[in-house]
Amino acid sequence: MFVRIRTFLNEVSGELKKATWPWDLKEKGFKRYQSLVNSTLMVLIAMLLLAGYIALWDLIFLKLFGALTTGGWG
Repeated sequence: MFVRIRTFLNEVSGELKKATWPWDLKEKGFKRYQSLVNSTLMVLIAMLLLAGYIALWDLIFLKLFGALTTGGWG
C-alpha cells in the first residue's frame, strides 16, 4: 500500500513540474502574482455583471407574469 502512495505522490510531483504557473518566479512581492490577481478580478467582474443581467430579467419576468396571472402590476 505504501508503494502505491509513493508512486502516486511521485507522479503528482512530476506533473506539477510540467505545469506552467501564472506568475513569474523571479519577481518578488505583489508583482509576482499580478497576472493571477488581474485574471481573478476579471472573473469576479464578469460574474457580477452576469448576476446583474440575470437578476434584471428575473425581475422583469416576475412582474410580467405576476401582472398576467393576478391582473395587476403589484
